Amino acid sequence: MAPSIDFSRLWGKDSSRKGTPVVVTMENPNYSVLEIDGPDAAFRPVDKDRGKNAKQFTWVLLLKAHRAVGCLSWLGNALWILLGAIKKRLIFGQGVTMENEKSGRGRLLFRTILAFLLMSLAFLAFEVFAHFNGWHYFHNHGLHIPQTLEIKGWLHAIYVAWLEFRADYIAPSIQVLSSFCVALFLIQSADRMLLCLGCFWIKYKKIKPRIEGDPFKSDDLEGLGYDYPMVLVQIPMCNEREVYEQSISAVCQLDWPKDRLLIQVLDDSDDESIQWLIKGEVSKWSQKGINIIYRHRLVRTGYKAGNLKSAMNCDYVKAYEFVAIFDADFQPNPDFLMQTVPHFKDNPELGLVQARWAFVNKDENLLTRLQNINLCFHFEVEQQVNGVFINFFGFNGTAGVWRIKTLEDSGGWLERTTVEDMDIAVRAHLNGWKFIFLNDVKVLCEVPESYEAYRKQQHRWHSGPMHLFRLCLPAIITSKIAVWKKANLILLFFLLRKLILPFYSFTLFCIILPLTMFVPEAELPVWVICYVPVFMSFLNILPAPRSFPFIVPYLLFENTMSVTKFNAMVSGLFQLGSSYEWVVTKKAGRASEPDLLAAAERETKAMNHPQLYRGSSDSELSELNKLKEHQETAPKPKKTNKLYRKELALAFLLLTAAVRSLLSAQGVHFYFLLFQGVSFLLVGLDLIGEQMS
Repeated sequence: MAPSIDFSRLWGKDSSRKGTPVVVTMENPNYSVLEIDGPDAAFRPVDKDRGKNAKQFTWVLLLKAHRAVGCLSWLGNALWILLGAIKKRLIFGQGVTMENEKSGRGRLLFRTILAFLLMSLAFLAFEVFAHFNGWHYFHNHGLHIPQTLEIKGWLHAIYVAWLEFRADYIAPSIQVLSSFCVALFLIQSADRMLLCLGCFWIKYKKIKPRIEGDPFKSDDLEGLGYDYPMVLVQIPMCNEREVYEQSISAVCQLDWPKDRLLIQVLDDSDDESIQWLIKGEVSKWSQKGINIIYRHRLVRTGYKAGNLKSAMNCDYVKAYEFVAIFDADFQPNPDFLMQTVPHFKDNPELGLVQARWAFVNKDENLLTRLQNINLCFHFEVEQQVNGVFINFFGFNGTAGVWRIKTLEDSGGWLERTTVEDMDIAVRAHLNGWKFIFLNDVKVLCEVPESYEAYRKQQHRWHSGPMHLFRLCLPAIITSKIAVWKKANLILLFFLLRKLILPFYSFTLFCIILPLTMFVPEAELPVWVICYVPVFMSFLNILPAPRSFPFIVPYLLFENTMSVTKFNAMVSGLFQLGSSYEWVVTKKAGRASEPDLLAAAERETKAMNHPQLYRGSSDSELSELNKLKEHQETAPKPKKTNKLYRKELALAFLLLTAAVRSLLSAQGVHFYFLLFQGVSFLLVGLDLIGEQMS
């Protein structure tokens, strides 16, 4: 039906208005009502909200309501799963085992945290009782002590005495300790900012090591020959059933003249079945013309350092000029040596060329994503900046090429610590050798997918440097390097980045912050617990921009890991039992897409052409085939989880402090303590990362 036009409202309008007002009434509900005051009114801007269709507005409201309900449903489901996990794992103990604390230091730390938890529960009960009795003596963050006449009853008197004791003795001590930790926090934050500025400068100026000309071209008259140096490649491994095949395969495909390359597979496995599998893989590549040998030590001492030291003592090593080292889960590209070894040409002071790591399983779960953030910052910022500006950084233990003369001049591999890579790097630096970091050369590897494996790895990475610091300090002080290099080694490399970081992170956010909820006189400012940590987390995530959605989980998880790092740091500093403990990081055997395609191609060729192992007897071949068949058909062991006592105790301590903060109406403190407590609870119940057998 056509719309009708009503002129009745025309006569009620003010005659002073210009134009002829027209009211158009649309009977069809799909039309909008529009009032035109004059001939130019149609060309003036119209309020868009008034022009919205009622049905569209309704759909927008319904969509927003649907999203809100979905978010609430997701939160409720997550809370239900968490409560179910607490009931199953913590209360009934189904499918879990308790963490085994070998060191006395770990047990002492747990008892200390447990004592704080019990005290906080007692204080919380007392504070709740006082709150419901109306004993409110805080106004504008100031403490008001009541007079004697205002005290009613002996409980009230005890509470008032507690307030006086807390304000006079406990609060000043906490304030002194918190001020010290905040100062360390700001110093470490300034160091991070300087590193980031250095990285930005490198990007802006496009500074990076470059290869000039053709470094291997010989100087003969014809100029047609190439002179490649002798390169030794070492693959140290120990019980690496999941990854030995892909690592050996990748190294054997390196683009380098075969007569100038030797590959050593340094197997420290104590499982004979794994030894046979690795021997078979080495034999297979040896038949293809690869210069590869298998070595197994009878006396397995010194962990990885002892393995490398034993291999370097072979007589034939004297004929080689450089040595490249790859851990068992590393898969270098074929052009790795072509991109690294040329940097040594015409650079006699260069002792090490370090490549960057890339991870095939970085998107496997939340734990691997968070590790990727940390390691991207380590390589992109820390290693690159130190390599460009001071030609020194810690050797990463793998994916690097050493000049063998550098190793010999620095004393070779020593078995005194579990961080033999950092040990040899420090000694080489003290002898004047320079290092180069190649951010563009990446080597594929794995990060731990379970919290148990990651926790053990971090313990070794944080206890070893402190143990090494005690051993190297006299040599650093008496060395002949420049004073500023000594200061960089002692103050920045060891103290600030290896000792101060885990100390203040654990003390400030896991101990002092919850205590200040029960001692409001020593309350931490908001910028310490919110603004600065978020800003520093933002800087850490910059090298991995795809990880920005994980900035909050990253911040919480880093604080959660501080208890493990703090315990490891103290163990290494005071040379406790766990400071010289090496646990091989469990691997999952992940492979990149090109590796999977190459493996499929090799399987196809193997079906068409059965492999022959020269030099092996029939009994050895049959035994090897049986081992492979058993490996494929053997049932996988049942996967179990662990309960981590220190993390669980800290979770309940932080959640108790969060409840106490509600009485003081501390919003930011409450949310931080709540989310941090939940983070500790998830880690303590082993709900983060993949379960490993």
